[in-house]
Amino acid sequence: MTGLPARLLALALAVLAGVAIVFAVRAADDPAEVSPTDVPVPPAARGEVEPFPDPFAYDPDERASFERRAAAGSSHGLYVFSPGGAPASAARTARWRPLVERAAERAQVSADRLEGLVFLESAGRPDAVAGNDLDGAVGLTQILAETGRNLLSMRVDVARSTHLTRRIARERRRGRSERIGPLEAQRARVDERFDPRKALTATARYLMIAKERFGREDLAFVAYHMGIGNLEGVLRAYAGADDDPDAIGDLVENRRLTYAQVYFDSGPKRHAEAFGRLSRLGDDSANYYWKLLGAREILSRFREDPEELVRRSALQTAKNSAEELLHPASVTERFERPSDLERAWEAEEIVALPDQPARLGLTVDRRMGELARRVSSRPRLYRGLRPEALALALYVGAQVRAISGSPTPLRVTSTVRDGAYQRALVRGNREATRNYSLHTTGYAMDVSRTYGSRAQARAFQFLLDRLQALNVIAWVREPGAIHLTVSREARTLLPLLDRIGAGP
Repeated sequence: MTGLPARLLALALAVLAGVAIVFAVRAADDPAEVSPTDVPVPPAARGEVEPFPDPFAYDPDERASFERRAAAGSSHGLYVFSPGGAPASAARTARWRPLVERAAERAQVSADRLEGLVFLESAGRPDAVAGNDLDGAVGLTQILAETGRNLLSMRVDVARSTHLTRRIARERRRGRSERIGPLEAQRARVDERFDPRKALTATARYLMIAKERFGREDLAFVAYHMGIGNLEGVLRAYAGADDDPDAIGDLVENRRLTYAQVYFDSGPKRHAEAFGRLSRLGDDSANYYWKLLGAREILSRFREDPEELVRRSALQTAKNSAEELLHPASVTERFERPSDLERAWEAEEIVALPDQPARLGLTVDRRMGELARRVSSRPRLYRGLRPEALALALYVGAQVRAISGSPTPLRVTSTVRDGAYQRALVRGNREATRNYSLHTTGYAMDVSRTYGSRAQARAFQFLLDRLQALNVIAWVREPGAIHLTVSREARTLLPLLDRIGAGP
């Protein structure tokens, strides 16, 4: 390896050895359709660097790990959009646990997953209405009127339910709380979606239908939101079996398909038809199951460690991404002064971001560090990252170029800062935070939203979504840049630092 400081060289070799062992073990046991892949090598570096197995490629033996990480990476919205906050939504949801357990037993599915579904669909509110009319999703488990009537044998009189809903709203505005209860009971009789027990019974019925069709519980829960027909189309596309006469349940069993495999083993260049179907589904259906698992984890913490749930809720809602949960201010080293940052460079805790666009698919914005003189420092001090963050940048640059075919490099506009530089930036940049900035830790970077082509923009978006689903990054879209924060999960990419060397 060339171009690596000694400490990083040793660390990268250790990581690479571990990855090699994992891939050697998995090669003999994987289904043929799930084969290890390498991180792409940019054309300018071919023949100069060794292939490196992609540590984020799907491994069937690690399904539980992929699911845990997907639940964590997809949970930010659960905290941000939960009415009254995640702890309050968990409390509302938990009160339905006896009904949930009876419904889960009837459907022969996990009560914890079904409870997660209730949290995700309604935050435990039996009167939740998704849209402007009652033909849409309604109630504790958000059942569509048509689905309730035609598939689940529910009584759903939308006209009478709408009339009663308006009366309930009117009485609530007038402060006549004593009249609301009887009206809600009447509404639940004419529209059973508003009856928690009957809504859960109907949801159990749907899950039974889906589980019988697909033969797996995870796929049954995916189908609840995605739809049975849509999910079957995705599964057949993944298996290359659009014209296969076999029942979908047989196909799932014979190919040993799980949702984790279909999701994480599909992309723009791999099982592209299945990926395209997932991408075209509205309402973020592809990530529904991960959010459901995230809701399950929230409910578990609500019961077992409510203080931890409150702590996580505060971190998740502090910013527009989960970056403060990845690196909480209370336990993360920050660089307050230029001298602190100088010491980090000397200790190889910060590594230079090289400007080698042809080799790495990345270029350094010439304005990076332009405020250095205001804090009596030098621009080069602000052109580096933590080793794992730099490795993640190299991974993204290589993948985006390989997927899009675009020769234009991604332009990195900002990397590490110290507190003094951050304060100088705040004075002239509305986007800069006055509070805890992850740039002052070395784990954050900004990438320009000016792309060489639409294909490059789509490829970058795919990487952002996939890496967040793996809990490797948290990201947010700003007016001119994508701000992303790298988690410690990216340490598995450290061997990619070998690609830094002399080059264009």
